Amino acid sequence: MNETAAPRSRPAATLGLVLLGMLTLAMSMSGTTVALPEIGADLGASGAPLQWVITGYFLTASSFMLVAGSLADALGRRRVYRVGAALFTAGLALSATADDVLLLDAARVLAGLGAAGVMAGGGALLGSTFQGAARTRAFGALGTVGGVGLAAGPTLSGALVGTLGWRAAFLVFAAVGAVLLTGTLLVAESRAEARPRLDVAGAVTFIVALGLLMTGVTQGPQNGWSHPLVLGAFGGGAALLVTFGILQRRSAHPVLDLALVRDRRYLAWTLAGLTGAVGFAGTLTYLPTYFQGVDGASSGEAGTTMLLLTAPVLLLPLVGARLVNRGVPARVLIALAMGLVAAGNAWLTVLEPGAGAGLLAGPLLTIGIGTGLANGLVDGQAMGVVAAGREGTAAGFLNTVRGGGQAMMIAALGAGLLSLLQGRLGSGELAGRVASGHLDGADHAYLAGEFTGAWHTVSWTIAGVMAVVAVTVVVLLRAPRGGETPRPRTAPTGSARTRSAAAPR
Repeated sequence: MNETAAPRSRPAATLGLVLLGMLTLAMSMSGTTVALPEIGADLGASGAPLQWVITGYFLTASSFMLVAGSLADALGRRRVYRVGAALFTAGLALSATADDVLLLDAARVLAGLGAAGVMAGGGALLGSTFQGAARTRAFGALGTVGGVGLAAGPTLSGALVGTLGWRAAFLVFAAVGAVLLTGTLLVAESRAEARPRLDVAGAVTFIVALGLLMTGVTQGPQNGWSHPLVLGAFGGGAALLVTFGILQRRSAHPVLDLALVRDRRYLAWTLAGLTGAVGFAGTLTYLPTYFQGVDGASSGEAGTTMLLLTAPVLLLPLVGARLVNRGVPARVLIALAMGLVAAGNAWLTVLEPGAGAGLLAGPLLTIGIGTGLANGLVDGQAMGVVAAGREGTAAGFLNTVRGGGQAMMIAALGAGLLSLLQGRLGSGELAGRVASGHLDGADHAYLAGEFTGAWHTVSWTIAGVMAVVAVTVVVLLRAPRGGETPRPRTAPTGSARTRSAAAPR
């Protein structure tokens, strides 16, 4: 293998640490969503400032993911994971003590920066530690644990918020972050043998570009889509993305290896990673607010209802990985998974005030099943076509696209709801309160109806976007003419059964 590693490799310890990190990140992400109404009420925040509690975290996590992946290959995967865990812990601890929404936003940005290191470093550690079918099982377990976190996060945080307040939820996750930091002492270091220099210009350009685009999406409803600040953010972000592409083509040590993007199999699986980002993350983030504002549900009750969406993500990733190892074509499974997510979002238009679990079980379970299947396939299949020594960069890019998609989708869904409500209600201030779950007053029924109508429009839009992404992935994964099965660029080791299981389908 074209990399160096510490002599005492502990696969079990490495797997355990990475899985705990994924569990913590997933729980922190989904758990924060049910606390938004309480945070807004406590800090007197609504609209864009409150939305940045979620958006700021995902912005830094996604924009720094690619840089963290390159640093993991160059400086050490355990080192990047360790620094990420330290920043994640500090950000959550500061979040718990914030007495102003802007300070909370800043603390969440810091936590997101740490999450980038944990995600990219963790994926690179698994990719360099395991091979063949063992790698498929490891990434399948990663998806399963992520499902556990997504499923348990709203319920746990809802219980903490309901009994101890929203600050307690951040403190609990900060304590687990300290455990992650300590656990790095049990993991062997590894890095690529060739240590490329970091493309500073490319990294800065990419981070600023994504930040400007996210600012435009988030501030659009509050400032107006034609406001010079919003137009400038969109224009500047688009221009910098073009500049980033040019820099990567000319750089001797690009932060993004464009050869990865030119590999249609890797590109297809990277786009498939948007399944959860587009079809799942936004709904997970804002639907609890609907339940609390429209139906008067408590944070704990809203979290329990979200189990219909998140519980399937607990079990299905491991099922997907096992089916691939037993010979079921991965391209067939991902097409099914993405189709389910698109159909579930279209079905979610049955949402209405007072809708119980019986009415919502069908669409929420369908979205969750599709997302769970996809989570068990994407990482293992994408990493299976990556050359040895490039695991960090590949994992960083994969998680950048996935995290960036999540951040953009969460921001876009929040902005879409605000814009639709402004058009329906004729007041930006009132729209911000409704979108934040504050529908108290004599007009509750009217406001609930308008909120529901906005959700229906958003659900149809998500379903359409998911359908387009699914078709694109299926086309990219088509078998070449003559029926030849695509093969990885590096031959997996092990038995014939292992090689067959590891080959992407």
